[in-house]
Amino acid sequence: MKNGTYHNPLLELGPDPWALWHRNTYFYMHTLQDRIDLWQTPDLTALTSAARKTIWVPDQPQYAKHIWAPEIHHIQGKWYVYFTADDGDTDNHQIHVLENEHDDPMQGSFILKGRVRTDPDNNWAIDASVFENAGALYMVWSGWQSRRQHEETQCIYIAKMETPWKLGSARVLISKPTFAWERKWETPPEHGRSPRYPIFVNEGPQPLKSPDGSLIHIAYSASGCWTPHYALGLLTCSRDADPLQPENWRKAAQPVFRQSAEVGVYGTGHCSFFPSPDGAESYILYHARDMQYEPGLPNESIDHRSPRMQAFHWSDHGYPDFGTPFATSTPLPRPSTQSSLKN
Repeated sequence: MKNGTYHNPLLELGPDPWALWHRNTYFYMHTLQDRIDLWQTPDLTALTSAARKTIWVPDQPQYAKHIWAPEIHHIQGKWYVYFTADDGDTDNHQIHVLENEHDDPMQGSFILKGRVRTDPDNNWAIDASVFENAGALYMVWSGWQSRRQHEETQCIYIAKMETPWKLGSARVLISKPTFAWERKWETPPEHGRSPRYPIFVNEGPQPLKSPDGSLIHIAYSASGCWTPHYALGLLTCSRDADPLQPENWRKAAQPVFRQSAEVGVYGTGHCSFFPSPDGAESYILYHARDMQYEPGLPNESIDHRSPRMQAFHWSDHGYPDFGTPFATSTPLPRPSTQSSLKN
């Protein structure tokens, strides 16, 4: 039986939320800007009472600012945290990796393995995530094709990895913000200030395999996160196709998860995915706001995004159906635990 209910948001604040289910426990992270913290809990709906530990504080100026979107992964028996940081100039954002050899990530030490060099020109790169397919490890991220000039366009890239901290192939572009719903960046004057130049966004790529493993989906966030139009798109590739060939990725023409003005939930995006403790249910974790527009600009101190979660379903063809975001007043059933816990 379901054990009670919960309400969104899970925390008052917490942009770019990430969760991993591993050995009967959840590990959780979100953007804190100046450090990386790790939460541990058997119940993700009880984050306010979860164990919490600061696992890394920057010690060099080149990666001390704007520490964004940390993700923890268990790869080849070790723990790795992927995150983005810069020297105070957001144009210098780069991806970095931490490693911890301890069996328990709440123990041991996370050591900086270094920066992931995503292309020879050191173009801007954020929001790294990784997945395995056919025995190979791949990284997906958001980056610029070239240094920003008069506008900024964030694209989704993929590359094969030689090690968990080093790419083993050239980056391959698999998505650009081409649809109108991916290119919303302006803020009406009555709601705040717009960026000084156009910013077209594809970011936050998150791998998600179909239940039978035959399809590799990548959910990504599009349009400005400071607008209510921030929404999730979906890229799909067959498990048996080469993910480094752009033509093997199919892009959904419409967003697969978006704001719901009817219930007062805006700016839905930057997701991750996890199972219920018994593996019977699938969940999406995402951030959203209760206000239509963020009353400031990206990278400023104002940030009202908060982490939220809800169950989603799978179609008979292996595609996720995320539904619509629920109002914060809606009680939701806690994740299913009726079977024996499993990893």
